[in-house]
Amino acid sequence: MNIHYIYIIISFLASIICGVIFIPQIMNYCKRKKLYDIPNERKVHKNAIPRLGGLSFLPSMVIAVLVALLVFDGISGKEQVTLSLWTCLFFISLLLTYTVGIIDDLIGLNATTKFLVQILSASLMPLSGLYINNLYGFLGMHEIPVWVGMILTVFIIVFIENAINLIDGIDGLAGGLCFLGLAGFLACFISEDMWSYSILIAGLMGVVVAFLYFNMLGDPQKNRKIFMGDSGSLTLGFILGFLFVKLAMDNPDIKPYRSDRLLLSFTFLMVPMLDVVRVVITRTVNHRPLFDADKNHIHHKLMRSGMDQHHALITILAVAVLFTTVNIMLNKLCDASLTLILIIDVVLYVALNYAINLSIRRRGEKPFVKREEA
Repeated sequence: MNIHYIYIIISFLASIICGVIFIPQIMNYCKRKKLYDIPNERKVHKNAIPRLGGLSFLPSMVIAVLVALLVFDGISGKEQVTLSLWTCLFFISLLLTYTVGIIDDLIGLNATTKFLVQILSASLMPLSGLYINNLYGFLGMHEIPVWVGMILTVFIIVFIENAINLIDGIDGLAGGLCFLGLAGFLACFISEDMWSYSILIAGLMGVVVAFLYFNMLGDPQKNRKIFMGDSGSLTLGFILGFLFVKLAMDNPDIKPYRSDRLLLSFTFLMVPMLDVVRVVITRTVNHRPLFDADKNHIHHKLMRSGMDQHHALITILAVAVLFTTVNIMLNKLCDASLTLILIIDVVLYVALNYAINLSIRRRGEKPFVKREEA
């Protein structure tokens, strides 16, 4: 076995252990300080639930990565850990995102403040030399100017952060979609022998598994259930946005050219990204404020169609896996262009939502629900 696979396994298991240790302590702290997510007419849950689960994500990931590297550095003496400019700026950006998420969970922040911090943290990535520089034939475009790539990079990272944040509406959904996305990126980075990224991803996947256990199976009556909160969704969103850009960037000095880089990056996060676009369009058509909270995300619609939380969760995760499979097959077997594949994705997603709308109408309910009706 390649020794790097052992690093990945160690990082994953160490992260699970950290999550299992940290999360119960966070739940106890939330109980002492009465830090709960209180139910209201827009939320699905009926009990007051601790909301600081995401507090465990960054420490668990960092500890797991360090354990994996230090343990095998002592055994093999082959691994050298270096700090490059992008590494330093990445962790500064991640820390900014993580901190603003914690503050929002503890005392609340307005949308403008959070948005500005997101832009600031995302802007550090292009400054470190990490930005999208190739569209791989999308709409006939390939290499793009540096300034266009930098702006696009900031937009994509902020967009993905908010997509993960907004889809975090039922137990296991944001965590489950992020785990699937991380697994996809892990497979890609392993295939290109980019082991540092693979170890980092594994270190995040482990704590997500631990979180999902408490989030989905924990008993709220015994204070064993927890939500990830903004500290979790923004942290996961930023890391996934970073991985999106890292995989999509064409850098022949580090990795060979692959025409499917941008396609795979989009595919792994397609469900939350398309859902945000649909919600924005729906709010615009119905003359509603873009940042107005409502119950029109895909999980809300599936539940109005008659599903419970668990069936809605399984359906959305199955859709994510199905789209990933379809996109890879279209690319590998049919050699379809990126533009054509994305058009097919949009058509299929529109058809899916149309079918959900029909099911909702059959139950005598409205496909679109205003905030005051939620």
